Amino acid sequence: MLSLPFYQRQLEHYDRAYRHRELHSTLSHYHKQAKSSSALYAQGSAAYSRSAAGYRRASAASLDSSSAHSHSSAAYSYGSAAYEHSAARQSSAAYGLDSEAFSSSSAAYRHGSESINKLATAYRLGSEAYSRGLKDSSLLAEDQSYKMSPKAKRAKQNVVSEEKENEAMDYSVPIFTGREVNLSGITDTEEERIKESAAYVAQRNLFATSEGVKVSKVAKTAKTASEEEHHEKKSRKVVVRESAERVALQKKLEETQAFRRKLNQDQLLHAPEFVIEPRSHTVWEEQTVSFHCSVAGWPEPRVTWYKNNVPIDVQAHPGKYTIESRYGLHSLHISTCDFDDIAQYRASAMNVKGEISAFASLVVKRYKGEVDESLLRFGASSMPLGLGVSPYGFASRFEIKFVDKFDVSFGREGETMSLGCSVVISPDIKRFTPGIEWYRNGVLLTPSKWVQMHWSGERASLTLPHANKEDEGLYTLRVVMGDYYEEYSSYVFVRDADAEVPGAPGAPLDVQCLDANKDYVIVSWKQPAVDGGSPILGYFIDRCEVGTSHWTQCNETPVKFARLPVTGLVEGRSYTFRVRAVNSAGVSLPSRVSPPVAALDPSDRARLRSHPSAPWTGQIIVTEEEPAEGVVPGPPTDLQVIEATKNYVVLSWKPPGQRGHEGIMYYVEKCVAGTEDWQRVNTETPVRSPRFALFDLAEGKAYSFRVRCCNSAGVGQPSEATAATVAGDKLDVPKAPSHVMPVRNTDTSVLVTWAEPPDAKELVGYYIESSLVGSGHWEPCNNNPVKGTRFVCHGLAHGEKYIFRVRAVNAAGLSEFSQDSEPIEVKAAIAAPSAPYDIVVLESVRDSMVLGWKQPQSAGGTEITGYYVNYREVVGGVPGKWREANIKAVSDRAYRIENLKENMVYQFQVAAANLAGVGTPSEPSQPFKCEEWSIAVPGPPHDVTCTEVRKDSVVLLWKEPVYTGRSPIAGYYVDMKEHEATEELWRSVNEKPLQKKYLKVQGLARGRRYVFRVRAANQAGVGKPSDATDPVLAETPPGTKEVVVEVDDNGVISLNFECEKMSPGSKFVWSKNYEPIEDDSRLNIDTKGGKSKASFKDLGEEDLGIYSCVVTDTDGVSASHTIDEEEMKRLLALSHEHKFPTVPLTSELAVEILEKGEVRFWLQAEKLSGNAKANFVFNDKEIFNGEKYKMKVDQKTGLVEMVMEKLEEKDEGTYTFQLQDGKATTQSSLVLIGDVFKKLQDEAAFQRKEWHRKQGPHFVDKLGWEVTDDCNVMLKCKVANIKKETHIVWYKDDREIMVDEEHDFKDGVCTLLISEFSRKDAGTYEVILKDDRGKDTSELQLKDTAFAELMNEVCRRIALSASDLKIQSTAEGIRIYSYVTYYVEELRVGWVHNDTPLKFTERLRSGVTGEQLWLQINEPTPQDKGRYTMELFDGKTAHQKTVDLSGQAFDEAFAEFQRLKQAAIAEKNRARVLGGLPDVVTIQEGKALNLSCTVWGDPPPEVAWLKNEKAFASDANCQLRFEAGKSVTFSISSVSTLDSGKYSLVVKNKFGTETSDVTVSVFIPEEVAAGKSAEA
Repeated sequence: MLSLPFYQRQLEHYDRAYRHRELHSTLSHYHKQAKSSSALYAQGSAAYSRSAAGYRRASAASLDSSSAHSHSSAAYSYGSAAYEHSAARQSSAAYGLDSEAFSSSSAAYRHGSESINKLATAYRLGSEAYSRGLKDSSLLAEDQSYKMSPKAKRAKQNVVSEEKENEAMDYSVPIFTGREVNLSGITDTEEERIKESAAYVAQRNLFATSEGVKVSKVAKTAKTASEEEHHEKKSRKVVVRESAERVALQKKLEETQAFRRKLNQDQLLHAPEFVIEPRSHTVWEEQTVSFHCSVAGWPEPRVTWYKNNVPIDVQAHPGKYTIESRYGLHSLHISTCDFDDIAQYRASAMNVKGEISAFASLVVKRYKGEVDESLLRFGASSMPLGLGVSPYGFASRFEIKFVDKFDVSFGREGETMSLGCSVVISPDIKRFTPGIEWYRNGVLLTPSKWVQMHWSGERASLTLPHANKEDEGLYTLRVVMGDYYEEYSSYVFVRDADAEVPGAPGAPLDVQCLDANKDYVIVSWKQPAVDGGSPILGYFIDRCEVGTSHWTQCNETPVKFARLPVTGLVEGRSYTFRVRAVNSAGVSLPSRVSPPVAALDPSDRARLRSHPSAPWTGQIIVTEEEPAEGVVPGPPTDLQVIEATKNYVVLSWKPPGQRGHEGIMYYVEKCVAGTEDWQRVNTETPVRSPRFALFDLAEGKAYSFRVRCCNSAGVGQPSEATAATVAGDKLDVPKAPSHVMPVRNTDTSVLVTWAEPPDAKELVGYYIESSLVGSGHWEPCNNNPVKGTRFVCHGLAHGEKYIFRVRAVNAAGLSEFSQDSEPIEVKAAIAAPSAPYDIVVLESVRDSMVLGWKQPQSAGGTEITGYYVNYREVVGGVPGKWREANIKAVSDRAYRIENLKENMVYQFQVAAANLAGVGTPSEPSQPFKCEEWSIAVPGPPHDVTCTEVRKDSVVLLWKEPVYTGRSPIAGYYVDMKEHEATEELWRSVNEKPLQKKYLKVQGLARGRRYVFRVRAANQAGVGKPSDATDPVLAETPPGTKEVVVEVDDNGVISLNFECEKMSPGSKFVWSKNYEPIEDDSRLNIDTKGGKSKASFKDLGEEDLGIYSCVVTDTDGVSASHTIDEEEMKRLLALSHEHKFPTVPLTSELAVEILEKGEVRFWLQAEKLSGNAKANFVFNDKEIFNGEKYKMKVDQKTGLVEMVMEKLEEKDEGTYTFQLQDGKATTQSSLVLIGDVFKKLQDEAAFQRKEWHRKQGPHFVDKLGWEVTDDCNVMLKCKVANIKKETHIVWYKDDREIMVDEEHDFKDGVCTLLISEFSRKDAGTYEVILKDDRGKDTSELQLKDTAFAELMNEVCRRIALSASDLKIQSTAEGIRIYSYVTYYVEELRVGWVHNDTPLKFTERLRSGVTGEQLWLQINEPTPQDKGRYTMELFDGKTAHQKTVDLSGQAFDEAFAEFQRLKQAAIAEKNRARVLGGLPDVVTIQEGKALNLSCTVWGDPPPEVAWLKNEKAFASDANCQLRFEAGKSVTFSISSVSTLDSGKYSLVVKNKFGTETSDVTVSVFIPEEVAAGKSAEA
C-alpha cells in the first residue's frame, strides 16, 4: 500500500486521486493470481511489522548516540529496497485489497515524517536513503530469491542489531514509523524548515513517482520462472502459516478501517484550507524560483495562481511560467527572473464550500560585486560574505538602519520613560514583520506591567510606565530579519525619587525570593546607592499576601545583611515582598515589590503547577496522599549548613530513603559544640520541608545541628550531626576597590575603570560617584550596581573637571569608598578616523591614474592629517599583494599614482590618519584598468561635498575634474534627486552652465533625503557625472547658528560665528566665495573658544562676495553671509553712525496742551544711558529749571520734557533741546511765532477755562437728541462730577419743563422723553446743572434746519415702523392699508399703481385714520388689478411697502366686496319696525288700550301679530289695522285680565324679517278686587 504525503494525511477522500495510472492497470492481474498474491503480501506484512518496530527503536536510540542513528538509516534503506522488491512482484494486488489498506500504510508514513523532522540528519535520510533504496531494490529483484517470513507475526519483534545493519532483510517496506502525532508541516526554526522541506521532497519522490512501479516490472519479468518453481516447492506447513498470516492481516485491515471511520465521522464536504502556504522569496537575477503550497478540502480544491491580482496565463508567456498540481502539491515555477517579476503572488483555492487565498512576495536583486554565478546555484551556504539566509530560506541581504535613535536617558523613580527608534529595512518585503527584541543588560525583555513594547511597522518603542532603579541599565534594540540582525544600544539612568523624610536613604532594589518552601522564604535585595547623608542602620522586610493590600512587617529590628529568611507563612499561599532602608533620619520609600512566590516545596510546586492559583487569593490547594500503613522513617542524609550569619543559620538535608507512603515531617535539634546537650528547636510545629532557618543563636558561639524524621508511626533516628558552626557572618563586607582611573569618552561622559577589591566574595556590583573638582558634593553615577570593572558615567558637564570614586557591594554591605581618582576634564576622546569610501578614478593615462575618494564619516575627534593609498594588481580576477603608493601622507582627497603598467587592472584602498594614528583602510575599490583616456568630454568633478544644510536648502561644493578633455571646462551642471528615487529621476538644478564651483540649492522639501552629483561641460559636451553625495536630510540641525554681522562702537564691521558643539581639535575656517582666505590684508580673524570674528579693515567693493565659516571636526557646522552692494552700503552707513554717533530720536521736539492749560515741550530718544544730559535753550539763551519752567530727563524711557504753566506774550520764539550721551549728541528745535504761537496761546487759555468748569458739575457730552424705536424723541446729555445735592432743570423757550421724577445720575446720563414729537414741539431746549460748587448749562436749538433734521429722522423711524400692506374688502369697494407707530404731517404718503402714481377721485381716495394709512378703491373693476406701492418719504429717503392685488387676491377681495355690497343693500331695504311700540304696557282692567307704530321696507312688508307666540287676529274686542303700508295700529276697547300676555309684531319682506315684542299687563285695583271678593 502507498502512503499519503504528510500535508494531505488528514483528508478522507484521497484514494483514487493518489493512485498511479499504471497501478490501475494491474488490478485485473490480482484476480488471476489471488492465492500467490495473498501469500506474498502476508509475508511482506510480517516483515513490515518487524522492520517498523526496528525502526521505532532505532529512532529512539538515535537521540542518545550516533550509532543508533545508523540503525535508523539502514532500516530506512533496507525497508525501501524490500518495498520495491515486494511491489515488483505483487504490489498491484496488495493495493486492490481495499482502499482502507491504503490508509494503514499512510499512518506509517506519518510516523516516518515525524521522526525525520526530529532527527538532525533528516536531509540526508530523505535523499541518500531513498537513492540506496532504489538501488538495493533492483539488486534484490535480480539476485535474491524470496524466503518465507522467518517468524509468525505474533512473534516478538527484535531490534535490528548493530552487527547486521548492513545486511539485507527478507521482507521490508519503507519505514516511516513512530507514534501517531499530527505534524504542522512548519517547524519553529529555519534549520528545521529547510530539513523538513528536503525530507518532504525525498518522500514525495519515493511515493509519488512511477520509478518504483517500473523497477518492479523489471524485477517481475526477471523472476517469473524462479517464482513458479518456488511456489511448487511449498509444503503444507508453509501454506498453513500463510493462511494464518492472511487471516491476521485481514483482521488488521478491518481494525484499521474502523479506526479511520472513527477519525472521520462526519463524511461531509470541507472548505479549502492551506496546510502549507506559499513562502516569499528574494532571488538574484536570472535565477529560477518556485512557489509551493498544499491545500486540504473536499471536493478537491482547484488552485489558481495570480500575479498582482491578475491570473497568470501560461500560454501567453511560454517558457516563463510552469504551473503544476500533483498529489495535492501545487507549484508555480518562474524561470529566468528579472525585475518585472517583482510582485505579490497569490494562490487561490476554491471548491463548492468556499474560497481561500494565500500570498507571497518575490524580490529580484542584482548583485553589484564580482560574484561567481555558479555560487548562486547552490543556495546560501555558497554565497559570498554579506549574504545570509532570509526569513524564508533564500539568499538575501537586509540593510537595517536606525533613524531618530534614542539617546542616553535620565529619569526618576515613579516617572514614565519612553525609548523609541525608527527602523528602515531595505529591501521592504511586504507581509513580513521583522522581529523586534528589547534587551536590558543583555537579558531579553518581555511585556509586563513594568515594560510595554510597541511596533508600528516603522518605529519601535519601549515604555517604562513606572520607572524603578531596577530598570536602569544598557537597553538594546535588536531588529531581526531571519538570521541577520542589527542592534542599537543606549544607557538609561533612573534616579531615586524624593524621600518622604528629608535625609532618609534611597529605596532598596531588586528584591528577589531565593529559596521558597513550606516553612520560610529567603528574601534578598540590593543596597541603595544613596544613604541620605548618614549610614544605613538596616532594613525592614514587609510581606503581603497575594490578593490583599495589607502589608505586614516581618522583622522587628532592622537587619543589615541583605538577605533574610521570612517565616510564619501559610502553606500553599502566595506572597510578595518589599524592603525599606533605615538610617538616623528615617525610613526610605519601599522598594519595588518582588514577584509573587508560593509557600511550597519545589517538588510540590512542580507537581501542582498545572493547578493555578485562585486569582483573588493566590492560595494553592495542597492535597496529601492517602496514608498507608505506618513505617517509622529513617534518618535524613546530607545535612549541611548552607548559610550562616549572626542573625540566623539555614540548614539543608535530603529526605530518608525509608519513609513509607506517608508524608514525613522533621524535628531540628541543636547543641553547643563539644557537648551532647541536644535541644529541640521546633517543639510545637514539625518542619515540613527539607530546609530550615534557625534564629536566636548567640553570636560568636559554635553550634552543631541534627535532624529527625517523624510520621504517625513515630520519630526516627537522628541524622549525623553537622560540624561546629559559629553564629556569625561568614560573608565579610568587601574591601574598597583600587586604581580608579577615568578616561575621556565623549563631550558629556567619562569612562571609569578600577581594580576589583582583593578577596572579594559574592559581589553584587559597584556604585560609582562623581564630584566637580572643588565642590565637595558627590553625586551617584549609577543607582543599580554594575558588574565588571568599567563604567561610562554620563550626564557630565562639558569642559568641567571631575573626580570619581567607587565602592563594592555584596549582601554583607557596602565597602568603603576607593581613593579619589585624578581630576579629568570632560572632553571627547581622540580616536583614529574611520575608513574613506567611494574611490573613483578621476584621470587615467598610460602609466598613472588619479584617484579621488570621500572623507571618512568620523574624523576621530581631531583633524585628519592626511591619507595613505595602497594598490594591487588583479590578474585573471585574482588580486595580488598590496603595495604602498605614497610614503608621505597626502592632504588632498585626490592623488596621482605613478609607474603603473598600461592595460593592467588595479584595485585601490585608502586609509585616513590623524593624531591618534592611521585608521582602518577602505574596502577595496572596483577594478580599474590603467589605460589612456582619449574622450573629448571632461572627466567627473570630484570632492563633491554638502555644507550649510538647512530645512529648505543646501550648499554644494566641488572641485574641477582632473581630466578636462580636449577643451577647457566651460561650466558645470548640478543634478539632484530624492535618495529613494530611481536613476531615471535625476534632474538638473541649473539650466545654464555654472562658472563657479559652488551652488546653493534651494526649494528642498523639509524632512526628505536628497543626493547630488555634478557634471562638467566643455565644447565637446557634458562629461561623466561625479559620484553621488551621501544622502542629505533637508532639516536644520538643532542649535544651528548663522553668521551675524556686527558694527562695534568704533565703526568696525565684522562677521561673527559661534559654535557650541566643538571638539578639542575643531577650528574655524573662513572662506570667501568658498575659497579659503589666505590674504589677511582685508580681514582680521580672531577666534576665542567657540566664537570667531572676521573684521573688515576697510570694507570696499573688492570685499563683495559670499563669506562662509566651517567648523572642522563637527557634524558639518557651517554658515555663510552674502555681502552685496546694498548690504555694503547699509553696513558703511551704520559704521559711519558708530564712528560719529548721534542720539537717535523716536520723535522730534513737540508741544502739547495739558489738562490745566499748561504747555508741555517734549522729545523722545530711542535709548539713553545713565550719564545722558539735556540743555534747554530759548531764543539762543539757556533756561533752567524753576518756577516757570519744570524740566525732567528720564534715562530709562528716553523722555525729555519741559512744562510751562501758561504762555505769555513774551514767550513767543524758538525753543531748542540739546542732548549729550557719552560721545553721541543731538538737538531738536521748535519755532513758535505769529499765528502758530497765537493759536497755541488761545488753546491753552480755553483748556484752562475748561479745567475750571470741570471742577463742579458739568456736561461731558452736550445736550443732543435721538429717536427711539417707538418713534419718540429723547433729549440726552452726559454729565460728570455729580453729587446728591446736584439739581437738573429743563427749559423750553425759557419756560421750565416740569418732570415727574428726579434723575438719580447713576449712569451719568440725563434724558427728557418727548412722545409723538411734532411741529408744536419745536423750540429752544436748555438744561442746567447746579449745586454749591457751581453750575453748567447746555442748550439745544430745535428750529428751522435742526428741527427739519430731527423730523426727518422721526419720519424715517415712522416709515420703518410701517407694517406690510394688507387688503380689506368693504361694502363700498377694496381698501389697502398699513399701520405706523403714529402719523405726523411731515411724513408724505404716496400711492403707486403698477409703477404709475395714482390720481385721487371720488372712486379712488386715500387718507389717514389714526395710525392707519389707507387707499380706498370704490366699485373696483378689473382695471384696478395690479401691484400697489405705498411710498413714505421722510425728507431724504423714500420707504416702500408693496402688495399685489391681482389674480386670486383680487378675485377673493372682489367677491368679498360683492357679498358685503349685497348685504348692505339687504340691510337697507329689509322690513323693520321703526318705532312706537313700548316694551311693557301696564293697564287697568276695563280701560282702552291703543298702540301704534311705523314699519318700513322695500317692498312694503307684510304685518302679522302673535300673542304668546301664537297667531292672533282681530275680533270685536281687539282691532288690528295696517294702513298705507307704514302705520300699524293695535287697540282694545276694554281690557281684561285675559288680555295680559306678550304681543309680537312681525314684519317681513323678501330682504328680511323683524319682530317687535310688547308685554301687556292688566291689573285690577285693590278696592275693586276687594269688592269682588266680598260678593263672592
